[in-house]
Amino acid sequence: MTIYCRGIRGATTVEHNTRDAILEATRDLLERIIAANDLCVEDVASAIFSTTPEITAEFPAVAARELGWLDTALLCTHEMAVPDSLERCIRVLIHWNTTRRADEIVHVYIREAHHLRPERALLLSSKAQKVPSADI
Repeated sequence: MTIYCRGIRGATTVEHNTRDAILEATRDLLERIIAANDLCVEDVASAIFSTTPEITAEFPAVAARELGWLDTALLCTHEMAVPDSLERCIRVLIHWNTTRRADEIVHVYIREAHHLRPERALLLSSKAQKVPSADI
């Protein structure tokens, strides 16, 4: 059985640049990714969180730490300020050590971020029965 390092992508949005909103949205996103992929935190090599430039009230990685990702390498950064791009968006790229094929990975795009990858939002509801479809 070969183990690969696979990427899991996800994104969500917040309505306001507040600590509580950022942590709640990030927790929601991570919990959905965990459920959709049966992810075990011990298998996560690292995660990169990015936010659009107007999100400054808290690091999204704090939510991962609160979920127990204590020994996982985490990094936060800002996205490029591209004109007319989705605002108040939090993205994550999780590097996951797994035996799954790339086409078995469930990427999660929720709230207003479902517009970024509508094909992934549709995949979420058909592939991952455990993940609530609200706000998708």
